[in-house]
Amino acid sequence: MTDKPDNIVLDLLRAIRSDIAEVKTDLVELKERIGNLESQYASVSRRLDRMAGDIERIKKRLDLVEA
Repeated sequence: MTDKPDNIVLDLLRAIRSDIAEVKTDLVELKERIGNLESQYASVSRRLDRMAGDIERIKKRLDLVEA
């Protein structure tokens, strides 16, 4: 009779372990995707900074702002 409850507990623990493994896999994937997004954001941010500088130089050359 004691074998039955032990098996139920072991089955539940195995199911929990399986679920945790899936969560870990998903977490690794999400971390990779977030890392990619961060690098893309940094790239876009650098481009915008350069464009802002270019626009300021163009304004100065066209005498649209005071130097």
